[in-house]
Amino acid sequence: MIYSRNEEELISIGQNIGSLLNSGDIIVLSGDLGAGKTTLTKGIAKGLNISQMIKSPTYTIVREYEGRLPLYHLDVYRIGDDPDSIDLDDFLYGDGVTIIEWGELLDEDLLGDYLLISIAHHGDGRQLTFEAFGPRSQEIQEAILNG
Repeated sequence: MIYSRNEEELISIGQNIGSLLNSGDIIVLSGDLGAGKTTLTKGIAKGLNISQMIKSPTYTIVREYEGRLPLYHLDVYRIGDDPDSIDLDDFLYGDGVTIIEWGELLDEDLLGDYLLISIAHHGDGRQLTFEAFGPRSQEIQEAILNG
């Protein structure tokens, strides 16, 4: 578990996470509206050397960014019960990093090896908890928590 007191710390945590990621890594972000999923993604993008402004993919479903690795930023809230409405394979098995907001709405078997990061309001800050679903995500989780 990691605690972030403000937006700048949340971005810094994300930047650390982004620096650890490799091609094919999948991160699922869970949390209420306004919890900080997109803010954390902004930091992850910094860690991937992406200079573009990161926007929520709520209405576009997918946003792609170029950096050290491609970043596929998805919000599946609106398609959670119909994942076939977009071709998730292009992102899940692509050559970049995939971040999925509301990914807990998808079937776990579809995702394979992924790291779940749950973000919750905690006082004025945010509390991040991590759950690994596979050997690669376990490596990432240990590097985050021990780094």
